[in-house]
Amino acid sequence: MRPGGEEDTVSDRTSRGPLADITVVEFAGLTPVSVAGMLMSGLGADVIRVDRRDHEADSSANTLRRGRRSVSLDLKHPDGARVGRRLAGAADVLLEGYRPGVMERLGLGPENLLQDNPRLIYGRLTGWGQQGPCAQMAGHDITYLALTGALHLIGPADAPPVLPLNYVADIGAGTMFLLMGILAALHERGGSGRGQVVDAAMVDAVPTLAATVLRERARGEWRDERGANGLDGGAPFYRAYTCRDGRYIAVGAFDSGFFAQFVKGLGFDQASLPPQWDRSSWPAVSARFETRIRERTRAEWEAEFTGTDACVAPVLTLAEAPLHPHMMARQAFCEIDGHWQPGPAPKLGRTSMQVPEAVPAPGADTRRVLGGLGLSDAETEELLDSGAAYQSPAQ
Repeated sequence: MRPGGEEDTVSDRTSRGPLADITVVEFAGLTPVSVAGMLMSGLGADVIRVDRRDHEADSSANTLRRGRRSVSLDLKHPDGARVGRRLAGAADVLLEGYRPGVMERLGLGPENLLQDNPRLIYGRLTGWGQQGPCAQMAGHDITYLALTGALHLIGPADAPPVLPLNYVADIGAGTMFLLMGILAALHERGGSGRGQVVDAAMVDAVPTLAATVLRERARGEWRDERGANGLDGGAPFYRAYTCRDGRYIAVGAFDSGFFAQFVKGLGFDQASLPPQWDRSSWPAVSARFETRIRERTRAEWEAEFTGTDACVAPVLTLAEAPLHPHMMARQAFCEIDGHWQPGPAPKLGRTSMQVPEAVPAPGADTRRVLGGLGLSDAETEELLDSGAAYQSPAQ
């Protein structure tokens, strides 16, 4: 029986996804932790999100909260912390993204919770990690990219580095490496029967995302300057261009065969151009390509290159992308309550993926979750009356 009181059957686990027998307790906070909870829910895990009372204002537009049951607790209240500890005692995985020491001060650190539940996988995500000179400092995606050298690589040669939104450190390094550690720990637990702490740090993971650049640098093939390399916008065959209508196309004609098709689609004779990897010619070739591409609209270039291996794609807006035929065929996006959200991914051949549902209100499931822990109605009402727990009136 899961903490919400539901029985699991074999058919239920098969239909709900590959993680259907896994219970996760997510302590709401850091955005990448929310993404991790969303993805584990999509894979079928029963994710109980511990929200704070001040999360009540969250709207259905906060799609990162989808797919969970929400219990609202005041973890600074002794009784609220005790309920949090009880939830973790019945869980397989815990997710938290607070600064080092916060969970310990609440009595919810791994030493206590692994004593209660030796099979618990205690997933911790921070920017700096649990130890080190910077561990107690504040930071954001840009901070971790800067310190790892990754930010230096991105942007034009004659301007400051360009920010890749929060895709790299927060989501790419944070969420994905946290999940990889948790899944590895779950697999190991199958043999040992024991849980453990997963200490996921963005500064540990970002260098792995830069592995190919580090390899090229070791070979002497990467210049330690922006806008001078094959993948950083320096090459005329791997960058974005402006079209006649002010929109853009993205060109990824990195390989020689792709480059030949790109040049052909532009209407150039490849023999009239310098060799593809003659770096000294790149500024001049880029200028020629810029002039030619400005002669047509984005739609015209899309029509020219669709169905070819030139690796040319229109740069779509967030409003356009969900409506692209390929995105629709793959169900890469889904629309719920009028908001576009990422669709379930990755696709699995045999087990189902959870179809996203409407985002629950914070505290929508407090009574149900507490009842599933074995608390009586009177005990639940006492927690609600004391402020240790909160039930959303919307449910």
